[in-house]
Parts: sequence; structure tokens; C-alpha cells
Amino acid sequence: MALTDSQCRAAKGNGKVQKLSDSGGLYLQVQPSGSKLWRLNYRFEGKQKTLALGKYPEVTISAARGLRDNAKRALADGVDPAEQKQITTQSGHDSFEAIAREWHRAQSPSWTVPHAERVMSRFERDIFPHFGKKHIGDVTAPEILKAIRLIEKRGALDISKRTRQSVSAVFKFAIALGKIERDPAADITAALQASPKTKNFSSLTEAELPEFLEKLQLYDGAAQTRIALELVIRTAVRTNELRFAKWVEIDWQESMWRIPGERMKMSRDHIVCLSTQSVQLLRKLQKIAGNSEWIVPGDKGHPISENTLLFALYRMGYHSRATVHGFRGTFSTIANESELWSADAIELTLAHVHGNAVRRAYNHAQRLDERRKLAQWWSDLLDKKDRMNLAALLSTD
Repeated sequence: MALTDSQCRAAKGNGKVQKLSDSGGLYLQVQPSGSKLWRLNYRFEGKQKTLALGKYPEVTISAARGLRDNAKRALADGVDPAEQKQITTQSGHDSFEAIAREWHRAQSPSWTVPHAERVMSRFERDIFPHFGKKHIGDVTAPEILKAIRLIEKRGALDISKRTRQSVSAVFKFAIALGKIERDPAADITAALQASPKTKNFSSLTEAELPEFLEKLQLYDGAAQTRIALELVIRTAVRTNELRFAKWVEIDWQESMWRIPGERMKMSRDHIVCLSTQSVQLLRKLQKIAGNSEWIVPGDKGHPISENTLLFALYRMGYHSRATVHGFRGTFSTIANESELWSADAIELTLAHVHGNAVRRAYNHAQRLDERRKLAQWWSDLLDKKDRMNLAALLSTD
């Protein structure tokens, strides 16, 4: 009969070695002193052997079972788990990444598949590139802090906290395995909490979007202004990128908007992938613009003024609560927190370009399909938020 966590906690030292059996050769060895160690009995080439799997409760039941299953897979491949562990240690393979993957394999049986994939995705995207190859005992708190703050910088504050917790769990796992003595990730918690969260532009949260979208649809000003503001929100472009936009920049067939480099901070063309909703908005603006070369024309053949969209927000009651530029932050935060999209795709959508020329060229060539899907997902999400608000209104009638 399999062990329960309550049985493991209740076990006490009684002056002699006790063995509490779980399953598949796994057992909890209670030392005379009361310390508790996971052990696995197995046979390799006809010989009975025992593998140490760490100390309870640092290594939980589910983690111990995961390590047992890893050992069973090694046996199925004709590999002795004990020798595999020894070779890994002697060859210096106790890198943070190696231990993190071992921890992940041990925990995965108790997780849902999507959650397991999200956890590993965070490591592969945000942690391994920074110190994954270093020996786990050589990773420092400042290195961890630097990696976590990069996550914060893109607005994914919830993910930054979860990632720090996962990193800390890996160090605690390594402590239980006897590879290190302390967890440096625990040292950065106070630093993160004390760090001011820079907010240059007021932006709405996801919870505030439904109310805003309702007010936008009820906006009693110029139709062109309302449509232009909605287009900015759906495309995550900067105000001036729309103000000076011309119809020749729109590729209707490919549903793309190519903004010339001279109008971009990065001094190179920026491709905006257009959702079906954004295309519909452009068609509406096209009817209003008539023969103008500008997508959103102002008076006397000029583009709309710099503050037209901002004043529309003021008119809707969002003075000091939201800015046009702030919607880029809203998009970035929600897209990052969804964990559905790569950081590169989100940054490219926002026209934030990596400084490395090779990576820049690679991203430009490889991320367009993902960015198309991201643009459509964002527009669909906004529609869903709008429908949610409508449903709430109807339910009060």
C-alpha cells in the first residue's frame, strides 16, 4: 500500500532504522535520530542495489516518485541509475539547468500537463539563457535578480514572482540531494519587493478593460476618433505611428501595415500584423477619409492633431487613469501573463528591437506567423471582454 504524506510526517525515530514502503521499490528510511531519507531498491545485472533520492520533507512524496520513475526509465534503457548519477556528478554536469530539469521531472507527475509545460517554458525562456550552464553551486543572488528583473521589465510581474519561486524550489531540491547548502534565490525576495515599478504611462488593467470598451463604443465624439482609438488599442502602435500613417502603407491582401523606418524609433520598417477586426476598422476609416492620403486626416489636409486621441480619453472620463501609449503596456502585460506567446513576438509587435543584428534578422524572418496569431488573439480577447461587459449589462435589465 502506497505511503501518504501524513504517514511520512508522523514517522518518528525510535532508536533503530525503520523502512516505510511506498511502491516500486521506493521507501522512506527513518533514521534512529528521526531524520527521513528516500531510498530506492532495484536490481541491475542481477545485483540488488539501493539509490539515495534525497531527504524528506525537502523531497516530497510526489518528487520521490518522480525520481523513482526516472530511475526506472534508465533501467529500461539498460543504464544503472546509480552509475548515471555518479557520472553526472563527476563530469561536472550539476549545472543549474540539469538540476532544474531533474526537479521538473520529479514534480511533473503531480502537475497537469499544461502547468508542467508552462513551468519549463519559463525556465527555457527566462532563466537558462542567463545561468543555466553554470554549476548550481556557483549561481549567485545578483545573477538571479538580474534575470527576474528582466521579466518584470516587460510587465509580467506575476510571472516574475512565479519564476523566482520555481528557481528557489530548484535550489531547495539541490539542497535535499546534498549538492549545495543554501538557496540564493531566497535572498532576492526583499530586493524585488523594494524595487519601484516604473510606470511612465497610465494604463488600464485587464479587469478595467470591459468598462472602458463599453464607454468607447458609446463615445459621443467624432466617429473617426473613436475608430482610430480602437485601432491603436488593437494594433498596439504608438500615437504618432497612426497619426502620420498613409493608405499606401496598408497591404490589404496580406493584412499587413508596413510603417516606414523614418517614422520608427528603431529606424527600420515595422510590420504591423492586422487582425480581421483591425482590417474592418481600417475599412471604416477609409470611407471617412475619402481621397485623403492620411488614414486619419485632420483639418486642411494635415494629420489629426497630437492630442486628439488623448482628449478623447479625457472626454470618456479617463483623465489621469489612462493614456494612449498606456494601452501598449496593457497589451504587453496581458500577452506576457498569458504565457501563450514568445517574448520575442510580443516585443516585435511593440517594435522593441533586440540590439543583436543576427537575432534581429532571425526574429524578423521567423516570428511573423506567430505575430499574426498574436494579433488575432489580442483582438478576439478584446471582443470577449466587450461581450462580457454587454452580458453583465443585460443581466441587470
